[in-house]
Formats: sequence, structure tokens, C-alpha cells
Amino acid sequence: MSVRRNYKEEDSLKNKIEYFVHFKFLPGLGFYGFGLTHMIGGLSKASTSIMRQLIDAGTLANLPAGFKTRGIRIRDEDTPIQPGEFRDVDAPGGSLRDAIQPLPFKEPSGTLLQLLNILVTSGQKFASIAEINTGQGNPNAPVGTTLALLERSTKVLSAIHKRLHNSQKKEFKILAKVFKEYLPPEYPYAVANNETTIKLSDFDEKVDIFPISNPDIFSQSQRIAMAQEMMQLVQSNPEVHGPNGTYEAYKRMYAAIGVDNIEQILTPPPPTDPLPIEAGFENNQLLLGQQAQAFPQQNHDAHISIHMSLLNTPPVQMNAQVQALIHSHIMQHLQMKADSLGQQQMPPEIMQQFQQLQEQAQQASPEEAQNLSLQSGDLLAQFSSPILAELLTEYNQKVASPQDEDPLVAIRKQELALKGQELSIEQQQFLAEEQRKVQEAQQRINVDRERIDTQEDIAELRDGTARARLEQQARFKLLDQKNKQ
Repeated sequence: MSVRRNYKEEDSLKNKIEYFVHFKFLPGLGFYGFGLTHMIGGLSKASTSIMRQLIDAGTLANLPAGFKTRGIRIRDEDTPIQPGEFRDVDAPGGSLRDAIQPLPFKEPSGTLLQLLNILVTSGQKFASIAEINTGQGNPNAPVGTTLALLERSTKVLSAIHKRLHNSQKKEFKILAKVFKEYLPPEYPYAVANNETTIKLSDFDEKVDIFPISNPDIFSQSQRIAMAQEMMQLVQSNPEVHGPNGTYEAYKRMYAAIGVDNIEQILTPPPPTDPLPIEAGFENNQLLLGQQAQAFPQQNHDAHISIHMSLLNTPPVQMNAQVQALIHSHIMQHLQMKADSLGQQQMPPEIMQQFQQLQEQAQQASPEEAQNLSLQSGDLLAQFSSPILAELLTEYNQKVASPQDEDPLVAIRKQELALKGQELSIEQQQFLAEEQRKVQEAQQRINVDRERIDTQEDIAELRDGTARARLEQQARFKLLDQKNKQ
């Protein structure tokens, strides 16, 4: 006998190394669990015994035996009597009834049959293999009633399935540890007529292998029932689920019942996100009183030129609503053009910070993403705002009509000029405020750097002091040793 270490030598916590995984049907009183045979084995034995007794009783009832008088003679007594046959019998000195006495074998007992049914029903209930009559319910029942009935009828089996799912998770972890210890740096294997390799680094501590199946769903009937309930919810209120709700409900229903090539049956809905279109089609939308969407990848100068040509047409000059739509759409192009030029003028370090904020916003929660978007927008506005002011000035000059000498038009020009001056002042104030924020941020960064440098200096001084103290103590020890000698 010997005692061996069952943990890794470098493990300070001394966690136990598991070599085997116990797939328990039900938790037992000790280490080992109970299986289905342990729980219903007695019921199975009793049912088998009763079944055999019923068969024996039926056999004896169908083929009776008994006693006969010694002197009686039956012709061909070794041959069984055929149906419709009357055989000669010699019964001297008495009647045939008195010469033959059959044994009193009874028919199979009805009590045993009832007991057999009870045992079989008990075993089915315990093993949770009773029939699930979900289709016999009320079709107008509230949503979720069918799922509740299904969950109640499969509660025991669901618990068993979850324990097996957890055991499988442990099994995968053990396999991952074995692969990590004994797998070569690269292991080739073939998948779908393609040669590829798996690396040893795929099984390090950063990777966790676990089953992705849902332990709460263990049968196709459950999947179909859940798909039906989901379809009922979508059909009851399609506006809430959006344009893809009905398509996804039918797709999951087909997947639940095991239909292949679903794309050949269902037609996917059209894309909901708007797509860039040509400037001519945008003019058509604007003339119809519809808003047009600008996109960053478009040629903004070409679109602005085409939309400004639309402003000079007589129908547009007589419709103030269409003019407002055109001006609003042109403002989108001017803003996107200013943002594009502002990004080009960003220093490399500012551009890197801007990209990091955008990447973080894509991976963060909605609230954090909104804050990060505001920060990236403020950072971009520092460079795009002056460009946007220049573009607006040029646009106002192009839109203005120098040949118009109407006094009302002149007054309107003066008002626009005053508004332009106010806008310029506001832009200058905004730029000054943004510059101040940048300077404050830079000052905070400098203060933090000075604080870090001071802390490093203090740490170095402490380190030097400690070293000097240790050296002094060592010298004192050497002097003491010399004095003792």
C-alpha cells in the first residue's frame, strides 16, 4: 500500500484531480447514485412474477389434467382429441363421469391482473414515461398553459437530464485537461473533406469546454410545444415583434419538427435598414414630401449640387415644405462631409483614442454605449465644427440670389446675415469651450503623470533606504561574529 498525491504539485489550493465522472440517475445515500433499476427493480420483478403466474394459470386452464379409473380404456389415448371427434371409451361397471375426475384448475385471477396494472402504472409514473396528452387541452387556453402542463409532467425526467448534463460538463473538462497534457503542438484531422489542425494552445486555462445544449429541453415534443407557443404570441401581436417576428417564428417551428432546407420554403423578409440610393431618386422622394437619408460613403459634393439644382425649379420654389426637406437633407451631407474632413485632420493619437471609443461603444451596454458615443462625438466636434462653419458659409452664399432686389428679400438677407454672425459667435464660443476642456484634460493628465513620478521617486527612496538598512545590519552581524571569534 502507498499514499500518493492527488493534486498538482504547483497547486497551492490542492484541488482534487478527478479521473472519473459519475452519471447519476438519482442521488444516492452515499457516493454512488441510484439507477433506474435500483428504483423500479422490485416493481419489475413483481410484475414479471405476476405475469408468469397469469400465463401458467391460463395454460393449466386451457390444458386441464386429472385422475381416471385404472380399469377404464380409451382408444388412442396417446393422441390428442381433435375438434369434432368422439372417441370410444370402455367403462365397465359404471358411468364415464364417475371414472374420470379432473383437477380443479381455476381461470387466471382478475385480482392478479389488477395488481399487474397497478405495478406497471407505478413504474411508469416513477420513470416519468407516462403519455403527455397536451393536444387534448383547450385550444383557447392562455399562452403558457401547455408549457406548464408539459413541465409538470416531465419534472422528474427534467431533473435527471440536468444531472446528466452537469456530469457531461465535468467529462468535457477532464478531456480538455488530458488534451492539454498529452496532445502534440499540432494535431491534424479531417472535417468535410478538408484537412485542418488543432493546436495545444486551444486547451489552456483561458478556454472552457462545456455542452451548449439546453438542459431544460430534452425532447422534441418540448421543442414543438415551445415553438407553437412562440408562434401564438407572435400572431397575437405582430406589431410588437417587428417585420421579422413572423418569419423567425415559422423558421423555428420548422426547425423544431425537423424540416430541412427551410430557406427553400420560407421567403425571408426584405431588409429593414435603408440603403444608399442615387441623388436623382432622392430628389424624387423629396418632391413627394418624403425624407431622404444621407450616408457617409456617398459623394457629398455631387449630391449637394444635384439637390441645389432642384431648389431652382419652379415647383419647389412654390412649395415651402419641399424646400425645408431639401435644406434638411443637404445639411446631413454637409455634416457628414465635415465629419469626414475632421477625421482626416485628427492627429494620430487623437484618432486612436476616437477609434477606441467607437469600438468600446459597440461592445458596451446601451447606457455605456450612449456615454461613449457622446465622448467620441465631442472629440470629433473639435475638428469638424470649424469645417462645418466654412461649409455653411459657402452654402449660404450659393443659395442666396444676388439678382433679387426686392426690399423684403434684402431684409431677409440681413436677418440671415445676423443669424450667420450669431452662429459664428456661438461656434467660436463652442470651440473656445472645447479648447478649454482639452486643456483641462491635458492638465489633469500632466498632474497624474507628476503624481505617478512622485510616487515612483518615493518608492525608489524607500527601496534605497531599505537596502541601506539591510547592508548596515549585515555589517553589524559581521562585526559581532568577528568580535566573538
